[in-house]
Amino acid sequence: MSIWLIPAVILIVLVMATIKRVPAYEVFVEGSKEGIQIAVSLLPFLLGMMVSIAIFQASGAMDAVLSLVKPLTSLFAVPEQILPLALIRPISGTAALSVTTELIRTFGPDSFIGQLASVMQGSTDTTLYIITVYFGAVGIRRMGDALKVGLLADLVGIIASIVIVIILFG
Repeated sequence: MSIWLIPAVILIVLVMATIKRVPAYEVFVEGSKEGIQIAVSLLPFLLGMMVSIAIFQASGAMDAVLSLVKPLTSLFAVPEQILPLALIRPISGTAALSVTTELIRTFGPDSFIGQLASVMQGSTDTTLYIITVYFGAVGIRRMGDALKVGLLADLVGIIASIVIVIILFG
């Protein structure tokens, strides 16, 4: 059934457009033009975010933050190998996926670290990326509360993933 779902949705849209006498192809082309314009307008925000991430990593700031957090996480028996993922996940999904892949390759998918990395990857989001791109696309300049709530949600997701993996696989 799933193989027919997308063609069925497309067919329903085309039939409804025909019934309502909407020029489906022209509307599709117009929407595509708008999509390209939005993508082009997002490029400066994406570029700024990518440069910021590169500077954060290359400057040693990430290592400094990790060294400050390690004593706290060692109290709760959280493996230090997972800390880079916890730190980078709110910033960049691609970088976080790379860290997760490396952790799974190094420790195995069934290891505690591999399971924790997988759950953490699915329990948090790329808050800074989302705020930069989406708020920038619609011209919102004041994003302080959204940033605070988003980072708090990431922290809750990280803590919840640690607790759940310890309970289930610990």
